[in-house]
Amino acid sequence: MWHSLKQWIKALPIPITRNQRYDHQTRQVIRRVCRPDSTCIDIGCHKGEVLEIMRQAAPEGHHFGFEPIPDLFDGLQAKYQGSPCTISPVALSDRKGTSTFNYVVSNPSYSGLVKRDYDRPNEEDTTITVQTDRLDDVLPPDQPVDLIKIDVEGGELLVLTGAKNTLARYQPVVIFEHGLGAAEHYGSSPDQVYDLLTSCGLRVSLMSRWLAGKSPLTRDAFIREFTEKRNYYFMAYSDHPST
Repeated sequence: MWHSLKQWIKALPIPITRNQRYDHQTRQVIRRVCRPDSTCIDIGCHKGEVLEIMRQAAPEGHHFGFEPIPDLFDGLQAKYQGSPCTISPVALSDRKGTSTFNYVVSNPSYSGLVKRDYDRPNEEDTTITVQTDRLDDVLPPDQPVDLIKIDVEGGELLVLTGAKNTLARYQPVVIFEHGLGAAEHYGSSPDQVYDLLTSCGLRVSLMSRWLAGKSPLTRDAFIREFTEKRNYYFMAYSDHPST
């Protein structure tokens, strides 16, 4: 019954849940940012839902998807074979190597390099080994980037650390998840995320604020959004992107 209710809510034409609002805002941001030939990166690609929106918004661009869960990677590889999308079975992080990875079999969207809190008590998980790498090192040399989405269940600071050169050079729009219940298991905090992004010349905000033309968040405001659990999806952007 719960599964049927979730499917019914998901099918409604207007966003009701917070996740639905984030999904709706993500689509709006991608469509507003992308040109036909933009390059987009989907980190934590899952089944490719966001990657597909990127492809539709930028049909002439070359896009990159990163998904370390073997079954999901295989599905993406088959889906995008022959298309201008490069799919990699890599967990992006701050270093190249191998790592254990908590694969939540009953709810793969909760999976990550480190086990996070679960909303349901009976999730089934297991440990697998994955390859890790830095975004700065896996992109082709001199590859401009226009938009990045990061949904890695708490590991976003690791991803951002491994992407600092790309962020500083191209100043892409970044849509990212950062919330309690996940981030603290990696030892990361909102002040670290904010400082890294702003050191690369980016402003930090909510998607709803950016879409409404409002000013970005201050450091203290971003920290409050995190610690008070007001929001867990954010975006970073530059007023003068280098692409």
